[in-house]
Amino acid sequence: MSQTKHIHHSIILRCKKNDAKAQMELYNLYCKGMFLVAKRYVRDDFVAEDIMQDAFIKAFKKIDSYKGEVTFGAWLKRIVINQSIDELKKKRLEIVSINHETHKVIEDTGWQIEDETTMQHIVKSIKELKEKYRVVLSLYLLEGYDHQEISEILGITEVTSRTHLLRGKKKLQEQLKEIRYAEGY
Repeated sequence: MSQTKHIHHSIILRCKKNDAKAQMELYNLYCKGMFLVAKRYVRDDFVAEDIMQDAFIKAFKKIDSYKGEVTFGAWLKRIVINQSIDELKKKRLEIVSINHETHKVIEDTGWQIEDETTMQHIVKSIKELKEKYRVVLSLYLLEGYDHQEISEILGITEVTSRTHLLRGKKKLQEQLKEIRYAEGY
């Protein structure tokens, strides 16, 4: 077990005993990263902070269910993602119904990004996408979920997930082209 995992392990054990000081230590270790995870799904800093806070409360209440099969950060991140998705569902995230033409969606879109494109351009463009595209794109590209997992998380079909990913990528490419054009690339 690595030194970092060992340190976190002892803090987690203390949290399981409802040690407020240990909870604060764990919070301080993970709050910035978990805020950024929430921020990928909701645009508002205050909402992202609320999501993060709620996720920590839930994590501390359910910390006995953490068995160490994955890192604590991965376990907590899953809670934050689920809280973010729940918040979006509360806002009644509208999922577009899919017609027959969209059943022809292919997995490999041949998507490429120009060398001049910076990470700031990508992040800015993702934030400007419609929520349904931004959420699927974030879950797929940034979090590494597959379409089956996304469909379960969002309560949509795998075809809808693929379609939102395809359309989100297309919109993202268009926005990135506009940025490159505006900057003279």
